[in-house]
Amino acid sequence: MIPFQRVLDDHRDAVWRLCVATAGRNDADDAFQETWMSALRAYPRLAPGSNVRAWLLTIAHRKAIDTHRTRARRPVVVICAVPDVPAPAPVDEGEDVWAAVRELPQGQRAALTLRYAADLTHAETAELLGITTEAVRRRVADGLKALRGDIVQ
Repeated sequence: MIPFQRVLDDHRDAVWRLCVATAGRNDADDAFQETWMSALRAYPRLAPGSNVRAWLLTIAHRKAIDTHRTRARRPVVVICAVPDVPAPAPVDEGEDVWAAVRELPQGQRAALTLRYAADLTHAETAELLGITTEAVRRRVADGLKALRGDIVQ
């Protein structure tokens, strides 16, 4: 079995990109750390010959979703009076695209994120999601069509 440090070194960037694309830059750190803690605990039980990259990206995708769900349940603490007009949000290049991706239905969001943020092929994405390659192609195409409609307006 490959030493875990080598696995981390080989797949760190792909896991980070997936966490940022799925959870957003603010929550990516938490999802990234949770991914590696879970992977370290489960690594000794990984079957020999397994696709380590797909296994790690599955963990990262699930941790990013968990982080997103946790954020939605957190109470918002208000210490002072809230102004009537919201402050403009800071603009991060490319963040508006990933914000739009996060608004897509779960299937399209997962397919687009794995395909473009994790740089997986359609076949690898299909294996990871447990669907056919044709279904992945359809989800990616539908997701891109929806994004073009939302962003180009």
